[in-house]
Amino acid sequence: MSRRVLIAGASMGGLRAAERLRAAGFAGEIVAVGDEAHLPYNRPPLSKEALASEVTHEAVAFRLRPAVADVTWRLGVPIAAADLRAGTVHLADGAELACDGLVVATGMRPRRLPVPGPRAGRHVVRTLEDARDLRAELRPEVRLLVVGAGFIGCEVAATARALGASVTVVAPEAVPMRRPLGDHLGAALRRRHEAHGVVFLLGRTVAAFLGDGRVTGAELSDGTRLDADVVVEAVGSAANTAWLDGNGLDLSDGTLCDNAMRVEGRPGVVAVGDVARFPNPRYDDVARRVEHWSIPTDTARRAAATLLADLGLAEPDPAPFAPLPTFWSDQYDLRVQSFGVPALGGDDIRVLEGDLDGEVAVGYHRDGELVGVVLIGLAPAVARYRAMLMRTSTAA
Repeated sequence: MSRRVLIAGASMGGLRAAERLRAAGFAGEIVAVGDEAHLPYNRPPLSKEALASEVTHEAVAFRLRPAVADVTWRLGVPIAAADLRAGTVHLADGAELACDGLVVATGMRPRRLPVPGPRAGRHVVRTLEDARDLRAELRPEVRLLVVGAGFIGCEVAATARALGASVTVVAPEAVPMRRPLGDHLGAALRRRHEAHGVVFLLGRTVAAFLGDGRVTGAELSDGTRLDADVVVEAVGSAANTAWLDGNGLDLSDGTLCDNAMRVEGRPGVVAVGDVARFPNPRYDDVARRVEHWSIPTDTARRAAATLLADLGLAEPDPAPFAPLPTFWSDQYDLRVQSFGVPALGGDDIRVLEGDLDGEVAVGYHRDGELVGVVLIGLAPAVARYRAMLMRTSTAA
């Protein structure tokens, strides 16, 4: 009898799950459901090179391999609810889909600031439509206010400056990108942004947006008033898990999984990508979500193997699942690359090679052990530091 696997989410994680299921020999029906109207596409360019030019699906779409040519894509219809015990998923258009196996790949959504003021002129950057709408407003001399100094905020700031916009960044942290990079490297990247004309107002938040019908500025927590024609809210994201309510799951921060990517030990239900919170024995037994570009591919490989074993179509994989998280960020002519989990390094952060104001490799240590490396430039050294982390990062 043919089996059906339903993939809840039609972005990168959903695509990689379908690919891995086929690669592992699953010959049954695969149905992928997504709330966007587009086939899977690459999101990181939306705040970088795609935003700098004409934003099109063709420019960021993933190539669909022949192995997934028979996948059924149900697009533009959100998932409303699921009954894991019954093995059914309910769509917002009233349809009910039964499945033998479920892949949770619904990803994240951007947070919005809960402050008073008009909504017109305020943007987030998560979807193709988000990027298109923002790109239409990024004209030379436009006054852009970026709220949030993480990677998305800083990437948008760099892209907007290259397009001729005037850019101010407001954030509560003392330095940009502080959480993933630490004070010293974050301060070094601030200096690079300032050299390109970005103004930082840090250690404060937005109390209200100003304007009648459309945003014209913002009042900050210290009373400062700023003029702005366009606002980007880059204040983090939240997991898309509301459709799983009522199933007795821990959804406090994404979907809690075991090391095999099985959702709370439930056979036939796995999760992939940044919605999944799982322990990585490379570091410890703490379950964490990881919003890195490499994670959808890594988790899909393990989740597919687990799901096929649960369906009785393969043997379980006994090896620990210990991926090395990887991401990159392009800002101006800089490429920032990270391997491992620098945030676990605490205050033990050391320059391994180079100079903070030039090309540099920075190491992040926990209990004397290297757990993360961030590089700016130093392309010839990337493979060496990645290999170093693969050898040294082990469970505490």
